Amino acid sequence: MAHHCEPDIEQKFHQLLHREGIEADLSEQLYSAYLPVAKWVARQPQPFVVGINGAQGSGKSTLSQILKLLLQQQHRLNVATLSIDDLYKSHAERQLMAHETHPLFATRGVPGTHDLSLGTETIRSLLSDETTTIPRFDKLTDNPKPRSEWPLFEGVADVVIFEGWCIGATPQHEELLSRPVNSLEQLEDPDGGWRRFVNRQLQHHYPALFEPIDALIMLEIPQFEKVQEWRSLQESKLSADNENLRPMDSEEMERFIMHFERLTRHMLAEMPERADILLSLNHKHQIDKIKFANNR
Repeated sequence: MAHHCEPDIEQKFHQLLHREGIEADLSEQLYSAYLPVAKWVARQPQPFVVGINGAQGSGKSTLSQILKLLLQQQHRLNVATLSIDDLYKSHAERQLMAHETHPLFATRGVPGTHDLSLGTETIRSLLSDETTTIPRFDKLTDNPKPRSEWPLFEGVADVVIFEGWCIGATPQHEELLSRPVNSLEQLEDPDGGWRRFVNRQLQHHYPALFEPIDALIMLEIPQFEKVQEWRSLQESKLSADNENLRPMDSEEMERFIMHFERLTRHMLAEMPERADILLSLNHKHQIDKIKFANNR
């Protein structure tokens, strides 16, 4: 199949992959997935907010950057990106939650550990004709970076890409919360107080954060067990890029991922049917299938 694409787009695409430490040849995916997705987004009425959902290690930030590159270079659009990982509450705020609500809230990640007003205000500002400071969180210090280090975005964004592991998540039915899904829940949340609090957050507070999303893209992993494998690869790359960052060992990683397991399995079960674009990954971490919803 002959591909027609500006040579500089291909070059920038490969430079981006190199910068991200992605050695696989994703040239075919540029044509089969990334270019069609960018073209679809560019056709939508603007401003347009795209949510990208995917389990840890699935490649959300890479997809965001590739999409941003293609929308800017090929479609000449003004694109802003925001990660839910940059909306975490401070270490002190989560310690207070751990003390007052449940000890498991000391670990960042689940609904309840994000600064929702910061997220909604950032998206509102990006869709307005003003200067926006885009939040940045420092995982090394486990705290937001000083505001002076947050990047600035000028004017109205044509497209806002909002990515994160629980973007667009819906609450579970109450009866599903009674049975623990792993040993963390069984041993450290035996009465279900932590998971019920997380579920109430999704029910009552997160809809306002997700409301501006016009279309949801899901990176669908082949099975939950891939999370630890792919997250470990991500961890190794992060620590290689930053000598001060010690990668988690396998036990720490397993415990950390258990915090995300319930909601990740729930999203894998119900989100593919309602995603506007479903990108299904195979066991080699490549996009195997792409499905556009018929309603657009």
